[in-house]
Amino acid sequence: MSQNYPQVEMTAVYGLFHYIFKTLYGMLFRGDVTGVENIPAHGAFLLAGNHASHLDPPAIGSNVPRQISFFARKTLWKGGVLSWWMNQAGCIPVDRDGASDVSAIKRVLKTLQNGKALILFPEGTRSRDGSFQKPKSGVGMIACRARVPVVPVRIFDSHKAWGRSGRFTPSTPVSITYGKPLQLVDIEDKSAGKARYQIASERIMAAIAALERPPVTII
Repeated sequence: MSQNYPQVEMTAVYGLFHYIFKTLYGMLFRGDVTGVENIPAHGAFLLAGNHASHLDPPAIGSNVPRQISFFARKTLWKGGVLSWWMNQAGCIPVDRDGASDVSAIKRVLKTLQNGKALILFPEGTRSRDGSFQKPKSGVGMIACRARVPVVPVRIFDSHKAWGRSGRFTPSTPVSITYGKPLQLVDIEDKSAGKARYQIASERIMAAIAALERPPVTII
């Protein structure tokens, strides 16, 4: 895969928007990105990140040199360009409580079985101030059942650039750190019974929280 132009390995629609979003990210937010080398070059994996802004999925996804699928709430399908793009990009609609949406879980597992990548947000909803929220058990359940590597990723200050207040401040630097992949042994506790999936989610969230801000690039 070309690191300079990874879009050549993607579907036409996804590749086009990947290029557009990556260009806009570099122009408008100019944050620092580190740890991209931790992204698996082949095979299925989960990308798990903190969530504080609508910017998070495109910012995180556009810096990954592979096509990834997105796990999005069904309520986002309201028609128009956004719905069209989510369908073209292979987004998977899910109820707010992903752990109870059987059809979505089946689609997620099938996506991973086909060797593809998927981005998830353990917190489920956007944080108001960038602080971490308690993760939901759904992400832990998917990670344990899929048995694929989980790459933790932390995005910094996206809530300042475009938070839940609705204020859009493109001059705010938004930085991203991709961590080393977590294996099943790192997150699963089979002895925990019904709490197994919640514990897995909490361990994934702890790995996200442990990631440090990228060093500032001096130009």
